[in-house]
Amino acid sequence: MRHGQDQIFGRDYERCLKSLDWAIAQLGGSADPEQLAITAELIIQTMSGPWRYFHTSEHIFEVGGSGDAIEILAALFHDLVYVQVDQGVSVNISRRIAPFVKEIDGQLVILSQSQLLPDRVFDMVAQIFRFAPEQTLQPTAGQNEFLSAVIGAKCLEHALPMSIIAEVAACIEATIPFRSKSESGQTAGERLCDRLIVTNEQFGFGWSEADLHTIVRRAVRLANRDVENFAYPSSAEFLDNTWNLMPETNHDLISANSYTVSGYRLSLQKMEGFMYFLKPEVVFQRYLDEPDLPTYTTAIRRTQKNLEVARLYLGSKLLSIAVIEALSQRLGQDIPLATMMGELPGRGLSTAQLENFLPTVSRPVLPTTPLEQEVLELLEKGRSKSSSYDVKNSPVATYIIKSLGFSESQQLLMQAKNYFKQNLSGEDFLSLCDRTVVNSIVQAVLKVFERRIAAIGNFNASVKN
Repeated sequence: MRHGQDQIFGRDYERCLKSLDWAIAQLGGSADPEQLAITAELIIQTMSGPWRYFHTSEHIFEVGGSGDAIEILAALFHDLVYVQVDQGVSVNISRRIAPFVKEIDGQLVILSQSQLLPDRVFDMVAQIFRFAPEQTLQPTAGQNEFLSAVIGAKCLEHALPMSIIAEVAACIEATIPFRSKSESGQTAGERLCDRLIVTNEQFGFGWSEADLHTIVRRAVRLANRDVENFAYPSSAEFLDNTWNLMPETNHDLISANSYTVSGYRLSLQKMEGFMYFLKPEVVFQRYLDEPDLPTYTTAIRRTQKNLEVARLYLGSKLLSIAVIEALSQRLGQDIPLATMMGELPGRGLSTAQLENFLPTVSRPVLPTTPLEQEVLELLEKGRSKSSSYDVKNSPVATYIIKSLGFSESQQLLMQAKNYFKQNLSGEDFLSLCDRTVVNSIVQAVLKVFERRIAAIGNFNASVKN
């Protein structure tokens, strides 16, 4: 396993190093080979961190595209700092940002003016983000992107002029996600353009109005590529990416077969809440004619559809896990999901799994809309890929939806959420559920337990013999 990981690291490192070298040369720069090697190692080490499932080396290569040198550089650096995913800041990253920030009560704060050493590159990046000395940084309001841009700018300052580094930083600023229009009606791109006008004047870059528009168009193009999975034509592929995001925010899921029922449910809850929070128009950006109107309209339409699928899909899974969680509380608190449903398949072991003991629904309630039909197929047949911590199909949710239909299930989901809020006990919630459905799930769980008991008995028998 270690050898395979080393091979992947080496492959990604070489790709990153070549990308850095090519992009800098395309921009007329001249890089020190040793510093470039150190930078490539920093990027790939960070993107290969233990909690990185979606924001990986492959992601930064995809976001960078293949044609524009500034976009490629911005993509390589844009996710270097991701405090929520990495559970803080690694030693390698902290060395790079320590001259500019300090930690106060668990939050990162820009140093005061008197504490900051003179540094025009840092001042330039701060101006592009409109961040100031002594400002407390917020993880959901540009903290990660700002610090990533600072590291990128400092890594590139020996090789490129400040004006080009500013364009790279502008691209990274545009990747701050899910921003609405300001009170005055300005988009994120328009606000970035205003800050670049000030940056241009303050640092004497000599950009024309056309240059400014080109810089923001490029930034928007990169930012939209960063979130392009929201507009995938296939909802199954969109959900695959959603499942890669979940262990980045709930690290317990990485321990397959040992995470708890409640831990898994909390992950589903967070993701469902996130999907309801999002609006398509804040996922994708548009500045002037970037992207063109048909492309933008298609992205918005596909995003709306994917969000609708995800909401119904996650809600269906939440209902099924509510039943499992309420039953698990009869055994105790913090029961592993594998205890109730059986271990994940794999590792060459033959294990009892709950899905094998659920009855066939003889007269299923049929979907009433194309959306319901698609979600039922996703639940029954599965997403495009399995993940390391979960199977791709949803047998319990499929059984419940086929038994009750989506309409009744959605009503019951409201009661499940009351149970999650502890407004209902587990037993009270189960009493509101269809008795036949609950009894069938109970019998399936008991079958899992029986197989385990039999397996232990067989072992004891072989020892006696």
